[in-house]
Amino acid sequence: MLTVGEILKNERVKKNIGLEEVEKKTRIRKKYLEAIERNEWDFFSSKIYIIGILKTYAKFLNLDESKVLAFFRRDYEKKEDLGFRKKLTDEDINPQGKVLWRRLIFIIFLFFFLYFGFQLYLYFSPPKGEILSPKQSVFKRENKIKIVGRTDLETMIFIQGQRIYQNKEGIFEYDLPLKTGENRLVVELIGANGRRSKIERVFIKEAPK
Repeated sequence: MLTVGEILKNERVKKNIGLEEVEKKTRIRKKYLEAIERNEWDFFSSKIYIIGILKTYAKFLNLDESKVLAFFRRDYEKKEDLGFRKKLTDEDINPQGKVLWRRLIFIIFLFFFLYFGFQLYLYFSPPKGEILSPKQSVFKRENKIKIVGRTDLETMIFIQGQRIYQNKEGIFEYDLPLKTGENRLVVELIGANGRRSKIERVFIKEAPK
């Protein structure tokens, strides 16, 4: 398929006209005519300038200006598309761009790896809990103390074989009777994953003097 430059050159040669004569009759400098015939569009400062030269050159050779411009637009669109792809290749997929892209993929992958790893850790970990009060462990006159603790909402709580329920904040309470001497509290926790853990505290009630 002929390019617009080849069409113009073939018609000029067919009519046995030299570039010097075209330059003289059209007042278009020879270097521009040569660039046109070689389809070197980057030689010109703008697309409008090229169109102006093509119209004058086509008219001089008695060619249909509209057809010449149609061939030019076809060729120029290919050049613009090629230029865009080249720019994309050179600027967006250059070695530095590839390094940045790989780093971004690595960061995203690392984020998801750490996130799912943390979720798996939580799933397979035994349930956690803590005793919030009382803070002291030695008592003198109390016959009973209120144990206040906290754990996850999905965790089941057992104290002395009794099921204890937490509220919406995960807070649970239990009244522990005290006898003189050592009183051991064992809170058994069973997580949603079936894993178990214990919270143990020792409370001492001093003998009356």
